Amino acid sequence: MKALLKGLLYLVLLLALVCVGGGLLLPSTTHVERSISIDRPPAQVYAMLDSFKRFNEWSPWYAMEPEAKYSYSGPESGVGARMAWDGETVGRGSQQIEASAPQKIVLALEFDGSRATASYALAAEGDGTRVTWALDSDHGYNPIARWFGLLMEKMVGKDYEQGLARLKQVLENDPR
Repeated sequence: MKALLKGLLYLVLLLALVCVGGGLLLPSTTHVERSISIDRPPAQVYAMLDSFKRFNEWSPWYAMEPEAKYSYSGPESGVGARMAWDGETVGRGSQQIEASAPQKIVLALEFDGSRATASYALAAEGDGTRVTWALDSDHGYNPIARWFGLLMEKMVGKDYEQGLARLKQVLENDPR
């Protein structure tokens, strides 16, 4: 019996060592991005993305849980504009515009205590606009966050694709 317990203890210690040590060998940052071409001029796309007042029209997360509570603070658009949410499915978090220029908008994200940066890069493309939505996370020395970072591409990438498709639909159905 003592040998079995000792063996189990060694197995648990080995697993912990692999999880922690292996986690520290994983990348400390995660980058996810998706792009789409929208048949609207950059100024019109910029006006939509530089404010949260119409965010839920195209947000993939609003579609998951429209009954979540949303609140807005700061200016209506530009640096300092802030949106917070609280829901069962979408969790609790906020996003705030940290930098805003016609070519790029940068957002500070907080989601259930984790922090990340999102951005929208806008580039003229013919008569339309190429929009690139990106997420960057720094996991530091947290091995669990580094393991989780391996899943971000699959999890967030799909949401970004859905959101950009909805953004395209909303903007292209708006009058010019």
